[in-house]
Amino acid sequence: MPGLPASVDLDECISRLYKKELLAESVIEAICAKTKELLMRESNVVHVKAPVTVVGDIHGQFYDLIEIFKIGGWCPDTNYLFLGDYVDRGMFSVETISLLVCLKLRYPDRVHLIRGNHESRGVTQSYGFYTECSRKYGNANVWHYFTDMFDFLTLSVVINDQIFCVHGGLSPSIHSIDQIKIIDRFREIPHEGPMADLVWSDPDPERDEFSLSPRGAGYTFGAKVVKKFLAVNGMSHILRAHQLCQEGFQVLYDDHLSTVWSAPNYCYRCGNMASVLEVGDTGERFFNVFAAAPENDQHKDLQQGGEKIDGNALPDYFL
Repeated sequence: MPGLPASVDLDECISRLYKKELLAESVIEAICAKTKELLMRESNVVHVKAPVTVVGDIHGQFYDLIEIFKIGGWCPDTNYLFLGDYVDRGMFSVETISLLVCLKLRYPDRVHLIRGNHESRGVTQSYGFYTECSRKYGNANVWHYFTDMFDFLTLSVVINDQIFCVHGGLSPSIHSIDQIKIIDRFREIPHEGPMADLVWSDPDPERDEFSLSPRGAGYTFGAKVVKKFLAVNGMSHILRAHQLCQEGFQVLYDDHLSTVWSAPNYCYRCGNMASVLEVGDTGERFFNVFAAAPENDQHKDLQQGGEKIDGNALPDYFL
């Protein structure tokens, strides 16, 4: 695989991004093109070995991403798996996804990126990323480079052959991991079908089976579905993101499924905690809970409203 243009120094890009400096449009174009070449070689189900630190939704909350690195360790000293939803809602989606993509390119075996439901053209046009790209660069080119690259992101990761990691959840169309491997993922997320279900679905403790999701895409699913999926695939746990958790995480179904949420004080006003999940060498799991980074206070004048709201009261489609 040919390298980046000589004018693009990845280490310099990463150093600048840690300081929240924007990269030039031409650099973003080159980095996204190179990332597509890298991601094209990944399966729809990527197998990784622990130890690895798993990160849930970030949603453009750049200072909180830096807080994650301060807490969990910097790349490449710590292996990271990000479960999607890197953009929208927060004020620094461009800086957030730029940094994550550069880290993926620089340390491809130590940084893994899964696709979330917000890694799509349709959703990002409505929830902030398109507008942010246009405002910061004066045109939509950077948005096009990133959203074209999103089509190449993998759909799932399996840790130690035991922990199935996905952004949203399960699908009534998928019984075996092998069925995920044959999905044509190199496209915009469809409105329905197994690919949509993987990024949109949610667990529902009130149900045993699948039911249509109130989000308007994907399904809700219960304990019976989870335990059957794990048994068929010889696994022990499902790890996903996609839902705001006031305490930063949630464990369901007799410790067979966990949700990790990594955007503290979501939208700068929900007042929730956040977490990352540290998976040890032998598969042991530890939630490292953290609060919003103090740097967010510098931008209170830009935040919507300013009053805190109860995240539990938010409808699912808010996410």
